[in-house]
Amino acid sequence: MEKPLKIRFVSDYVCPYCLVAKIPLLEAIKGRNVEVEWVPYELTEEPAQRIDTYHDPVRKEKWGKTLVPICKELGIEMKLPPKVIPRPYTRLAFEGFYYAKEQQKGDVYNDLMYRAYFIEELDIGDIDVLVSLADRVGLDAEDFRDALEKGIYTQRQKDAVSYAKKELQIHTVPTIFIGDKKVEGGIYRKEEFVVLIDEALKENFETVHGFSCDEHGCG
Repeated sequence: MEKPLKIRFVSDYVCPYCLVAKIPLLEAIKGRNVEVEWVPYELTEEPAQRIDTYHDPVRKEKWGKTLVPICKELGIEMKLPPKVIPRPYTRLAFEGFYYAKEQQKGDVYNDLMYRAYFIEELDIGDIDVLVSLADRVGLDAEDFRDALEKGIYTQRQKDAVSYAKKELQIHTVPTIFIGDKKVEGGIYRKEEFVVLIDEALKENFETVHGFSCDEHGCG
């Protein structure tokens, strides 16, 4: 069997452009010989000061112009921005992802983290919230809590973020590697991803830029 095309999706759960890029990407790869790796990226690493995105009129205006039309097209009712003040750290949420992945529930957990924050306006930096969400996807809630409290996946998460920032030279999310080709920022239509995947299979496209988030904001 031919080796699958590898796609690395570098993202953070509190980046709205990551969610609206993830949905059409998953549609574009259906039935294709493609393997997706989710690479964690923390927009705000502890102990850096967390930001208040909710009371940010510039951000609200920008997201209204760039994201609201896309969300309507995709059929998702995101709160832009969600009323979670300040914006959560995501280290614990990603540590939970490793636990879920080991239980073969990584994909459903991944999807729920975005939706819990952007649709339900839950603080996904709070361990009690994460435990409740883990229970919702069918994980052992107490074992999940124990793994997070003991820091079983802490070093793994720190290494993953360091790899993204230092080795992959990621400065904004989403950043998507389709094979060896780099897409910086979101692509929001299935058809566009299909074209990029086809071009990657032919090894024939340059770096693409679009809307994304960095440590200072999204745009």
